[in-house]
Amino acid sequence: MASPAESRSEITIDRSALRANLRRLTDVLGRSELWAVVKADAYGHGAKTVAETALDEGARALCVATVSEGLELRAGFPEARIIVLSPPPPTEFRAAREGRLELFVAEVLPDGVPLHLKVDTGMGRWGLSDAAATSEDVVGIASHLAAADVDPEFTELQIDRFAEIASHLPGLTRSLANSAGIFRFPGALFDAARPGLALHGLSPYGTDPAEDGLRPVLSWGSGIGEVKLLAPGESTGYHRRFVATEPTWIGIVPVGYADGWRRTLTGADVLVDGVRRRTVGTVSMDSFAVHLDGPVEPGTPVTLIGGELLAEEQALAAGTITHDLVTGIDSSPARATRIVTP
Repeated sequence: MASPAESRSEITIDRSALRANLRRLTDVLGRSELWAVVKADAYGHGAKTVAETALDEGARALCVATVSEGLELRAGFPEARIIVLSPPPPTEFRAAREGRLELFVAEVLPDGVPLHLKVDTGMGRWGLSDAAATSEDVVGIASHLAAADVDPEFTELQIDRFAEIASHLPGLTRSLANSAGIFRFPGALFDAARPGLALHGLSPYGTDPAEDGLRPVLSWGSGIGEVKLLAPGESTGYHRRFVATEPTWIGIVPVGYADGWRRTLTGADVLVDGVRRRTVGTVSMDSFAVHLDGPVEPGTPVTLIGGELLAEEQALAAGTITHDLVTGIDSSPARATRIVTP
């Protein structure tokens, strides 16, 4: 871990874990194609890194949320299939066509672009209630599972609905399963599946990803920037949410909610030199405080996510979901150093 003088924090992407997850997913999918979901900068893991690794491991397509995301990837992957999952506005059809992107569509069907009809089987968002192949450009049919992590009965209903609609459109590639569907619902696999969380070694069920044979890809760490001894009655942070009742050592870590360490993570654990310590006081925009048993040297490593501290644990502490937590980490050079291991 770099000292705070060198970097506010470090985000490490473990490419070997990413490869292992891709192979695990390939095994589960069997004959179904793996379409790697790399939207939102691959859930904060780096879209180019994840896309390159996924294609090397046999992924048949890359999935993004917007045309602009697709065009950014196209520059680095000229021959890859790139599929835009959210139906774009008509103003972006030309750019999609010129960028050789494929589109999920729900209403307007542009010409000259490979299209996947998106049907609503229960998500209640984008999608048709029924589908008809009204364009020769239609190559696939897709839907999205709403509650595969929490509601098996409704998920089976969605699978049945999708199968019925798809049966009237033979010859189209059928895509339904997300990460939660892949591991629990074999009937949802169809011709292709779209893992996002699982690709990055994050549990779609909010549990330990090892339970499904996955390895976390991202770790996040910083270091102690300053050490202070609070006297009884002294406090740290805004609104004096932590007031010492006895002489108390604290360490200041140069990471805050502007970096993605959420304000709601007050009271969460971090690892200081490998030992669990509780954060105290209000998380600031650019720093937070951690309780120490005694003085430590500035630069002592602090793990925010990694090792025994799973992203799932920190998301629970923050009162959110893992997707929300990891996509909120700011890995721009102004805030962090990103390291990709071989």
